[in-house]
Amino acid sequence: MKSLNVHEAKTHLSALLVEIEEKGETFVICRAGKPIAELRPVPRRHGRLAVHPIASQIGLIEDPVAPLTSEEWGSLR
Repeated sequence: MKSLNVHEAKTHLSALLVEIEEKGETFVICRAGKPIAELRPVPRRHGRLAVHPIASQIGLIEDPVAPLTSEEWGSLR
């Protein structure tokens, strides 16, 4: 984590964003030597339809949405 003052942050914002994007670097912006803000990469999120890594390890023996047979219906009564 690198520290810089407000003037440096304003002057080099584009270069800081490139470093954050490419290297995942985090910067602390200070005013009068005191930390006031943090510039860091936004965590990447997977799409809502992406398969979770643990879910990909689950194996199903039967089709969970297959219709019940008459024998299976009878055992429910």
